[in-house]
Amino acid sequence: GLLALGAGASLLKGFDYEEATLLLVLLGALLPCHRFFYRRTALMAEPFTPGWTLAIMGVVAAALWLTLFAYRHVEYSNELWWRFAFHASAPRSLRAAVGVLASLAIVGTARLLRPAPLDPGPPDDVDLERAAAVIARAGASEANLALLGDKRFLYNEAGTAFIMYGVEGRSWVALHDPVGPDSQLDELAWRFRELVDRHAGWTVFYEVSRRRLPLYLDLGLTLLKLGEEARVPLEEFTLEGAHRKTLRRFHRGVEKTGVSFDVLPAGATDAPFAELRAVSDGWLTLKRTREKSFSLGNFDEHYLGRFPMGIARQGGRIVAFTNIWPSGDREELSADLMRYLPDAPPNVMTWLFVELMLWGRREGYRWFNLGMAPLSGLPNRKLASRWLRLGGFVYRHGEHFYNFKGLRQYKERFDPVWEPRYLASPGGLLVPRVLANVATLVGGGLTGVVGK
Repeated sequence: GLLALGAGASLLKGFDYEEATLLLVLLGALLPCHRFFYRRTALMAEPFTPGWTLAIMGVVAAALWLTLFAYRHVEYSNELWWRFAFHASAPRSLRAAVGVLASLAIVGTARLLRPAPLDPGPPDDVDLERAAAVIARAGASEANLALLGDKRFLYNEAGTAFIMYGVEGRSWVALHDPVGPDSQLDELAWRFRELVDRHAGWTVFYEVSRRRLPLYLDLGLTLLKLGEEARVPLEEFTLEGAHRKTLRRFHRGVEKTGVSFDVLPAGATDAPFAELRAVSDGWLTLKRTREKSFSLGNFDEHYLGRFPMGIARQGGRIVAFTNIWPSGDREELSADLMRYLPDAPPNVMTWLFVELMLWGRREGYRWFNLGMAPLSGLPNRKLASRWLRLGGFVYRHGEHFYNFKGLRQYKERFDPVWEPRYLASPGGLLVPRVLANVATLVGGGLTGVVGK
């Protein structure tokens, strides 16, 4: 379009047919390649605010004025451009000013021609209800994280499957595997890959299962093991037997303090959110941490009200709670937020886990998902990839920063089946940047990464 417009303008300015012909030849050469230029640029979506633009223009104008003022006594001549001397400040200033303007022109053009950012905004209630309808038929309880309201959605054409994702930097991070019927997920993943490519981003799938690894390899991504997930088979779960001796001791110890278990149904109008908020705030203070997001739930009444709540009461007072993620086909059950008061009985969360598993078994669920043990299960081998060796080193020696081994050992009490979880992303030197972007999403921003 611009080339054709330029050719017309050339003819209007003195019938410059040579320039117009050159532009038309260039247009003819580029037309067959039009399909390769599919990325929308930021020409009309430049994120610079008017304030930023005026500030930059003001700085440049002030610098140019100072240059002219300082050397107003120097008469201009073409020779100034080529004069190189130890005390020749005026020529150097002149060349520097032109260099600054040229640099601004290059940077400005690059910003205008880069792919336009995607900013669809947060999902509204209609989006969340649409996702909830898909989740109700899904077999993975982790799909309930879509209802947190901090992720964007990409649906298939029928609206029966979706990918939930967040964007940080150039990383477009899809959380977990696509959600929906198996037959529709491959095409949806390719649509996501193509969407990211149109915006010159990096396609990332975070915490994916091994079941879909061939799909991510087909997408041209590199796989990195993040750790292992613990799943307890509920049909076999019981407190009987010698191997459950430790769990029985913890469970009975908490029961002796008068703690009782109750399940508050989803959408209960009498949900004691004020009391639950006090428990949550007490836990956050105790752990000296802040709410997370993206791959972890946080305390939001609208979000929590969608799920059943496992409640531990002592003398009528709530001392611990968790919201319960059910899968649509009773395949799996898991706990999301796990909060307790600082003065709650010791081992109250272990007791609550046991009660949830026994409740899930009675309700007909097959598995209880205890979540990830980050960096666990990485091969400690000399010939493993450098990222796996680094992850294994952090797992073995990083207890000062995170209780990696302790978390794995805690979940081992329940005799789970361990299943690997992976990161699928561009490989090589981009991996650290991708991991940093993921950490920013989970931490709720940069302050959440550097702080707790």
